[in-house]
Amino acid sequence: MRGAVLYGPRDVRFEERAAPKVILPTDAVIRLSATCVCGSDLWPYRGVSRYADPTPMGHEYCGIVEEVGSAVSSVTRGQFVIGSFFASDNTCPNCRLGYQSSCLHKQFVAGAQAPLLRVPLADGTVVATPAVPSDDLIPSLLALSDVMGTGWFAADAANVKPGSTVAVVGDGAVGLLGVLSAKQMGAERIIAMSRHPSRQKLAREFGATEIVTERGDDGVARIKDLTDGIGADGVLECVGTQESMMQAISSTRPGGSVGYVGVPHGVELSGEQLFYDHVHLHGGPAPVRRFLPVLIDLVWAGKIDPGKVFDLTLPLEEVAEGYRAMDERRAIKTLLRP
Repeated sequence: MRGAVLYGPRDVRFEERAAPKVILPTDAVIRLSATCVCGSDLWPYRGVSRYADPTPMGHEYCGIVEEVGSAVSSVTRGQFVIGSFFASDNTCPNCRLGYQSSCLHKQFVAGAQAPLLRVPLADGTVVATPAVPSDDLIPSLLALSDVMGTGWFAADAANVKPGSTVAVVGDGAVGLLGVLSAKQMGAERIIAMSRHPSRQKLAREFGATEIVTERGDDGVARIKDLTDGIGADGVLECVGTQESMMQAISSTRPGGSVGYVGVPHGVELSGEQLFYDHVHLHGGPAPVRRFLPVLIDLVWAGKIDPGKVFDLTLPLEEVAEGYRAMDERRAIKTLLRP
């Protein structure tokens, strides 16, 4: 089997790897119908974070169950499933509270940019669709594995309610799907912060009512102008930098909420500012497993189409070009077909 391996900054190779197999009774092996490149994959790709050894890449997946361990009971061979990037037992105290990405037995699911994937703790990690989907649904179902689930969590953590005013910091796939999530949750105004016309257009399609092109202090001032000097009820932070986090916090009204899901790099917060801002902060790695059932239902019913964030589709063997296109902002998100 061949799959994507990161050797160092901007050095992704498609090379021979051992085919995964069931190791533990709780495992499942999935034959992937599609996978993709995540914005978070760009951090190690750019060398911002580094791996000590060549590392199999990819954590977003959907496909057909090919093999299950003897203890797996929730899915069977031949079913189409979607899973989270964190494997969870879905029974521990944290899982029961809906935080499967903090499962006491969590394992990061890696190596999904390949034809086959071993998923640990399958009963608590993957969810089957009502039937094997048509090919046109696969991009949207794949999006649920991470970016849609993460955007949904950002909106949930920002306490988005019907009639609320929401701002979204970040116009990558997660930010755009945060717009879609806020719309589904009933937000009346959704302010998308974006400088890129193609992304602004998709944000509008997903439900954005206004676009702000400014960043940093200028972006905060523009949000305040649009909200009579008060700030947004909820802000979705979908980048992970110091500037984006401060922009999100400073754009939120007193008593409002920031849902932060951008993987943080160099973010440091002032306790004094947080004390006086009266802003709720909640976020972290999205507990995608919590949201998969409802999101699958929404896609299956045709109510959402998060697969629109995939604006580049390549065969899996061209995975290196998929990384380059996203790194150079020629693509929002690359879908890979094994």
